[in-house]
Amino acid sequence: MIEVQHLSKTYGSTTAITDVTFSVEPGEILGFLGPNGAGKTTTMRILAGYLPATSGTAKIAGYDVHDHSLAVRQRIGYLPETPPLYPEMTVEGFLHFVARIKGVSSGDRPGKVTAAINRCNLTEKRQVIIRKLSKGYRQRVGIAQAIVHDPPAIILDEPTVGLDPRQITEVRNLIKNLAGTHTIILSTHILPEVSMTCSRVAIINRGQIVATNTPENLMTQLTSGAGYELEITGEAPLAKQMLQKIPGVSLVESMPHHLHLGENRSWLRVILEPGKEPGKEIAATLMRAAFDLHEMRRVNATLEDVFLELTTSEKNSPPWTNSQIETTQVITEINSNVEVSEAITEINPNIEQGELP
Repeated sequence: MIEVQHLSKTYGSTTAITDVTFSVEPGEILGFLGPNGAGKTTTMRILAGYLPATSGTAKIAGYDVHDHSLAVRQRIGYLPETPPLYPEMTVEGFLHFVARIKGVSSGDRPGKVTAAINRCNLTEKRQVIIRKLSKGYRQRVGIAQAIVHDPPAIILDEPTVGLDPRQITEVRNLIKNLAGTHTIILSTHILPEVSMTCSRVAIINRGQIVATNTPENLMTQLTSGAGYELEITGEAPLAKQMLQKIPGVSLVESMPHHLHLGENRSWLRVILEPGKEPGKEIAATLMRAAFDLHEMRRVNATLEDVFLELTTSEKNSPPWTNSQIETTQVITEINSNVEVSEAITEINPNIEQGELP
């Protein structure tokens, strides 16, 4: 549905993006991630037809965004970071206006507007003046204007920025419901939203694509450092020495923020080699040596860890420093006699507001 090949854009002597290449399959949601200034907005504006590329090609539904700009605009919906709304119009009146300038025929217009209102859960707000809406509802109206002409492709730039957690959940569910019938590119800096919403991710850094894959594969293939956190009673230096010898263990280290646990009680972090899972052997080794294992929890890297690894040059700590606990094994006052089991478009109103037909 969307094909981007070797796309570049320069502003004088400044290069914004270089050799950007990726694709989005029909019905897919692609998360487009990158730090500020990485080239996200430039790429999305080129795809939306608002900015010409210096070189390379981009096609949407088979139409080149440069050679067939009008055809592309008819086939995309674009929501910039700030929704392009007319605050003095009602929700329904605004969507009729957008549908008209998007080329929807007068006969089809009422049905298209009603469909967009229903999909965005705006039925109770259809006659409300837009300036009286909350930010969450204004964001819904912004998405409604992007889909009112039923485009096959939708480009959303930071659609959840500035929303509270409840509003973020509502917009996330709306975007997920649009998948399948629409192809979506979603730019956001809220990385947990990407994991919950997008089927694939493209990460751009300094104007170049540095990774494209599913969130799960990125976390598995591009980040080392998954492992276990252990709370034990016993000599920590001896435990570290023993655990370091287990096949599949990359590193064993003390966790400084857990030092004050009482006499001879401490936390250890066991970092695994990629693809290795020696959890049972870790627990068994400690118990055979008469260590008390109070807690053992599996820790996986997050998409944020992957993002930081790919967009920063320095890695001052293991990539799981800000990781999330996928599953937790709580082993209470365990000893060696206990068996251990392992638990895981923009319309950007450039048109003068006028009377609706």
